Amino acid sequence: MIKAIIFDLDNTLVDFMKMKRDSVDAAVEAMIDAGLDMPREEVKAKIYGIYEEEGIEYQKIFDQFLTRELGGIDPKIHAAGIVAYRKARDAALVTYPHVDYTLIELAKRGIKLAVISDAPKLQAWLRLCQLKLHHLFDCVVTFEDTGELKPSPAPFLKALQSLMVKPAEAIMVGDWPERDVVGAKRLGIRTVFAKYGDTFGTTNSGADYEIEDIAELLKLVDEENSP
Repeated sequence: MIKAIIFDLDNTLVDFMKMKRDSVDAAVEAMIDAGLDMPREEVKAKIYGIYEEEGIEYQKIFDQFLTRELGGIDPKIHAAGIVAYRKARDAALVTYPHVDYTLIELAKRGIKLAVISDAPKLQAWLRLCQLKLHHLFDCVVTFEDTGELKPSPAPFLKALQSLMVKPAEAIMVGDWPERDVVGAKRLGIRTVFAKYGDTFGTTNSGADYEIEDIAELLKLVDEENSP
């Protein structure tokens, strides 16, 4: 009997990588317009290089980039990049098709819903609130809640405890097999690979199920819970 579904956030509910690409592209154009004298492709390469070093959620990206390249922060270029980034981010932050419908339908079926994200707590909640998804989840577990990243069992255990369900009563849905699938399987949670959000070209996810559209979860739950 499936009583709960746990979702990864980025690239499972939210098209995070498209948002990041659009935001960085807009920021680069704005900084160049404000006086940054560098080729745009070089700027983008160096920004993504910093993300590789510091993590994709790094919040001081433009500070570090400008300090490295200019020896200090030019406030006009800095501000132009931040404003453009934020505007593009807000415009590009969208859910995948059928996310809202699927979550509402699952809730109607009495399924408890949770999110486990390796994102910083504030950033995860900002995305959920902006998309008006925050009211749909019974529990949201982020890095600060356990101090451990997936595939550590800690975030999965915290979600199960908050939902008050056993591992066999839950399903984990995610786009990153090495984190989402491996971590959940260690505890006996069934797994669903979100192929629509895959950015790694995964050929063998190791998941119990694979879906091309999040709405496929409805049929899966109905079949699992049919008398």
